[in-house]
Amino acid sequence: MSNLHIEATYLLETPMDPARIAAVMAGEQSSGTFVRVAGETDELRARAAAEVLEVSELEPVNEPSLESAYLQRKAVAGPYRRARVRIAYPVANIGRNLPTLAATVSGNLYDIGEVTGLKLLSLSIPQAYRARYPMPTMGIAGTRAQSGVHDRPLFGTIIKPNVGMRSNEIADLVETLCEAGVDFIKDDEVCANPDHAPISERVPAVMARIRACRERTGRDVMMAFNITDETDAMRRHADLVASEGGSCVMASLNWCGLSGMESLRAHTPLAIHGHRNGFGAMSRHPLLGIGFDAYQAMYRLAGVDHMHVHGIGGKFVDAADEVEAAARRCIAPLAADATDADDRVMPAFSSGQWAGTLPRTFEAVGSADFLFMAGGGILAHPGGPAAGVQSLRQAWDAVAAGQSLQAWSSKAPELGAALEFFGP
Repeated sequence: MSNLHIEATYLLETPMDPARIAAVMAGEQSSGTFVRVAGETDELRARAAAEVLEVSELEPVNEPSLESAYLQRKAVAGPYRRARVRIAYPVANIGRNLPTLAATVSGNLYDIGEVTGLKLLSLSIPQAYRARYPMPTMGIAGTRAQSGVHDRPLFGTIIKPNVGMRSNEIADLVETLCEAGVDFIKDDEVCANPDHAPISERVPAVMARIRACRERTGRDVMMAFNITDETDAMRRHADLVASEGGSCVMASLNWCGLSGMESLRAHTPLAIHGHRNGFGAMSRHPLLGIGFDAYQAMYRLAGVDHMHVHGIGGKFVDAADEVEAAARRCIAPLAADATDADDRVMPAFSSGQWAGTLPRTFEAVGSADFLFMAGGGILAHPGGPAAGVQSLRQAWDAVAAGQSLQAWSSKAPELGAALEFFGP
């Protein structure tokens, strides 16, 4: 891979010759248009034109994945040919500009008339370009240092009910969770600055309980306050969290956007917990949108420290191999030619997680470098939240010892109760 180019890989569907459409894609997203124009010199094309590196045809299909009025006007029908396409875009066209990077590798490609399916699968970013952007302020190593957890996954939970509680009620729950032994707590994505628990009131109330736990036990529970908002408000909210002794903020990536996240990163040294809610709208269709590999690359350039990957065996649509691939991508360097700088981010598992899903999660990640969040798995444990946390720790003990959860539960009553209550 050239240090002067970013490579994007796509899945393409078209009734036309895929190689010809790949050339259209490259032209549309760089120096060309549908016809050569004045000023488009050979010298300009040599330095600014995108280059098609590969077109690998796959099995065709008889029906289009997406309709195209353009093809209907032209009376063009199937079969619809599919191909993996790889295109190199000159870094000089983009500069240090995340929105323009997104516009370049995605942009109008989805609207090209000859296309009946297109998905951006991955981005390959050279270290020289990655170095233009901020590193995570905490990432994996810093999150571990902040929480004091070094030899196992971080165990966390989510404030439940999702929204509706008042600030003092949330603070009471946080105190209970701190006493229960969690490492990490986060707001739900729909609870940012509600009227009944405004962030100006909620942050001081919650942090008073966390500081009391810190002073009493020496444990520093990390709380990810949801500060999702317009950019200036997010800056103010982050300052409030920092002034109260907090260490982490959370934002809904898709609704704050690349620019918002980059601005937040530039403003605060706090860990940024990246929540990907809404990602399914751009990823679930196999021939439309953006895959996780490309998605995480852009938000890692924005400087997030934690990245949601959903959960294995949880309540969402992801197959286990999709979650596994997402988690392993987070704990790998972003650039293929990375230097020694550590820009790995902490994969955050959630959605229907409990002690029983921990072994498969560890297998998926291949290390203990992950954040394992169990909402009901902790709060709904029949023995209460403390027993829920203990069941996770006991499940990890079983994993570390190479034992099955069922066998280990004979000497781990909280784990046994979880297995009986939540199922095998």
